Amino acid sequence: MAERGRIPQQPYGPGGQGPYGWDGGPGRRRSAPQGVAIALAVAVVVLAAVVSAVVAPGPGKRSAAGAPKAPHGSARPGAGSTGGGGDGKSGGTATPGGGYPVVPDSIVHAAETPGKAVNITIDDGPDPVWTPQVLQVLRKHHVHATFCMIGPQARDNPALVRAVVAGGHRLCDHTVHHDEGMDKKPVAYQESEILDALNMIEKASGGARVYYYRAPGGAFTPPSRAFAAQHGLRPLGWNVDTEDYQRKGVATIVGTVKYEIGNGPTILFHDGGGDRSQTVAALDQTLTWLQQQGYAFSFPQVD
Repeated sequence: MAERGRIPQQPYGPGGQGPYGWDGGPGRRRSAPQGVAIALAVAVVVLAAVVSAVVAPGPGKRSAAGAPKAPHGSARPGAGSTGGGGDGKSGGTATPGGGYPVVPDSIVHAAETPGKAVNITIDDGPDPVWTPQVLQVLRKHHVHATFCMIGPQARDNPALVRAVVAGGHRLCDHTVHHDEGMDKKPVAYQESEILDALNMIEKASGGARVYYYRAPGGAFTPPSRAFAAQHGLRPLGWNVDTEDYQRKGVATIVGTVKYEIGNGPTILFHDGGGDRSQTVAALDQTLTWLQQQGYAFSFPQVD
């Protein structure tokens, strides 16, 4: 088996014949007198060696194939890292194609701001009714959040996407169909869910950067995380699921945050997928409580 990065040797001519059109076996195709033939063959071999020494590429020059050799261990544009398991451990930093920033493919929970800080994340929008109200609450408390948007929702509400960006918030890719079973489906399907949503969000935003990828229901796979990272999207998890979508009441939503905040800094709310009036009220109360407890507000780490 040829070494990686090298061009494997090919048989000489049709049928694997030797360099002079014969198989090199003793007594094959020699003409008389043999001494003259041998002398000519030796002369040809010597001449070929001289020519090869003159034209051979030196260190750092192009190979015989005419292309510069890639550094050891480098990946072609668009090649994915091997990734890790579903636990979010990284298999390395992805090498992206298309000019995207290089980000790790591990699932992030930590805040960029050191110390006592939280990340507010808002999923499943944008929604023409609830996203403006969520933005208003965030402005009231001078808090920035990460909005994990579903592709078609962003496509259909570009003004809201741009309002999110104008408010200093960050964008996150939350796929096209919010398929919580996508981790059981082919990798090509997972990739299309991520890339198609990314294109919709970028277009709706006017070209703003999309920083993260959050799999619906946490349905990450090593290939999907690697693919996201290749496109500049840091896989994003959460520590506190408010379960606001279940609409158990404002007090229950706020109580969940208070009870689970010790799990980690990334808190999950929703601005899409149904009536989010409880979410709006609970977000207001939650931000007030977090500020009273001395928490700073941050974004999830990207690099």
